[in-house]
Amino acid sequence: MNEPTPFGELPDGRPVTAYTLGGEGAPELRVLDVGATVQSLRPHDPRGGGVDGYGPNLVLGHREASAYVARPPAYHGAVVGRYANRIAQGRFSLDGVTHRLEPNEGATCLHGGPGGFHARLWTVKDLQPASITFQLVSQDGDQGFPGELTAWATYRVEPDTVVVELSASTTKPTVVNLTNHSYFNLSGEGSGSVDGHVLTVDADRYLPVDSTSIPIGAPAEVAGTPFDLTRGARIGEVVRAPHRDIGIVGGLDHSFDLRGEGLRRAARIEDPASGRSLEVHTDQPALQVYSGNFLDGVTVGSGGKRYRQGDGVALETQRHPDAPNQDWLPSPVLRPGETYRSLTLWRLGVSAGSP
Repeated sequence: MNEPTPFGELPDGRPVTAYTLGGEGAPELRVLDVGATVQSLRPHDPRGGGVDGYGPNLVLGHREASAYVARPPAYHGAVVGRYANRIAQGRFSLDGVTHRLEPNEGATCLHGGPGGFHARLWTVKDLQPASITFQLVSQDGDQGFPGELTAWATYRVEPDTVVVELSASTTKPTVVNLTNHSYFNLSGEGSGSVDGHVLTVDADRYLPVDSTSIPIGAPAEVAGTPFDLTRGARIGEVVRAPHRDIGIVGGLDHSFDLRGEGLRRAARIEDPASGRSLEVHTDQPALQVYSGNFLDGVTVGSGGKRYRQGDGVALETQRHPDAPNQDWLPSPVLRPGETYRSLTLWRLGVSAGSP
């Protein structure tokens, strides 16, 4: 099922290739070598109502390869890095040395900079019927980050589950934070807003931010705020709640400090209309929840419809934003001889008796 297929070309003429994983009752996952990107995720449909035994595509994406490297990027389905999320003022200090990065959101470095990992062609290192491993080598000084970093991204499809494994090694001390930036819509890509989706986040604290979306001090308790998603809430109600931290970013774009350690559940979204659900499990300390606040109707999605604000929600398992500059957060430093690792599971489900 995973025979390579052409997916167009980048603006410089380099070809992009797609690989489709799955079968035998498992989800169908389509990934691209540009950005090690998830371009499509279709669940196995046990109700027999799907196309070819599968339901609709549940992730937002592009129809053309060149759109994945266009600016400003939406990061649809890509692996972002070297440092996912934001680094304030595009700089950090490590072992007494200040490193200046390439800013791409005002003075902020977002998702590794304008030429981050989302815009690179990754190399396929291993391909199996149900899994694929990509590799990317980022040179010393790339986007201002120290050390030659070798990164790997593995996708593995299991019954009702997609496993995302990210890892990296370095030749010099550096900072690393990798994540997959898929936007989910369980009604199907291009079907409109996710306002009716119910979101649960297993976190008792979140990080308040300033006007540039940089954390400002210690985590705040979610209790008594719209950020209390421990029992589930409709996304549309949360993003319209009268709260400073909602208004300052135009919805949800916040890091939640997850409970516990090791591999555990971080979040769950459910679409009451279709009965579909997605559980996110991770070994990472934080979950960035982004409600697609800047989707503006310009981008035409993979299904031919325009994406507008709130048409998908990203659940990014990662380190906290700006951790290189905030000592009270868990350290994102990676040193030679060490291996950065991140494990995330997407577990798909459907309610009994759903249409």
